[in-house]
Amino acid sequence: MQVTTKAIVLTSLKYGDTSLIVKAFTISDGLKSYLLKGVLSSKKGKLKTAYFQPLTQLEIVASHRNKGTLESIKEAKVSYHYQTLHTQVAKNALTMFLAEMLGNAIHEEEVNVPLFNYVETALQWLDMNDEVANFHLYFLMVLSKYLGFYPDTNNLEAPYFDLLEGEFVFKPSLNPIISGKCLDQFKQILGINFDELQLVKMTKLERLEVLKSIVLYFELHLQGFRKPKSLAILNEVFN
Repeated sequence: MQVTTKAIVLTSLKYGDTSLIVKAFTISDGLKSYLLKGVLSSKKGKLKTAYFQPLTQLEIVASHRNKGTLESIKEAKVSYHYQTLHTQVAKNALTMFLAEMLGNAIHEEEVNVPLFNYVETALQWLDMNDEVANFHLYFLMVLSKYLGFYPDTNNLEAPYFDLLEGEFVFKPSLNPIISGKCLDQFKQILGINFDELQLVKMTKLERLEVLKSIVLYFELHLQGFRKPKSLAILNEVFN
């Protein structure tokens, strides 16, 4: 079946000497994997290697057989041209990290238009704004809403957040928790929108602690989730 759909590139891996395997999140069919034969050696083809950088927003014409095998892309064009995402060092590190988080978090080959629209819009916001030190924290917390495990914000005044239960509690159990200063900042992240991100003040170390807790939260709530390798690079860049 031939489809024309928007797609956001999550990963692209070299296959053989000339080909790529690309994993993309599509608005029409959810997560899809494509084999792009000969794309690395072709100078004149309709598919350019540059289109398949992490988080590039494309419109593609693809063949979807939906048999659990690798699909193919016939044509691709960039649907939103980033100005800063792949060129600014800090944003590029964020891009790598978020692409890996999304690749580890989204597994469904099924339509999820609200999730697609959220990721698309959030990445465009990141591209256009400069105050982005807290972006990934907020992005991931809102993402958890679309994936079905957003924190229960009843008892927001409680002194602990139970990462396994996903709720604020008055007494810690043996589950991993957030408390103290880290909890205060975690609560702040939950209570804002993108345009208020710069109002949340944290040191680099504090931001790292909140991020570690959020990544652990994803690990606890998503089956088979792997901690992203790019986390270390992100920490270096923001230090």
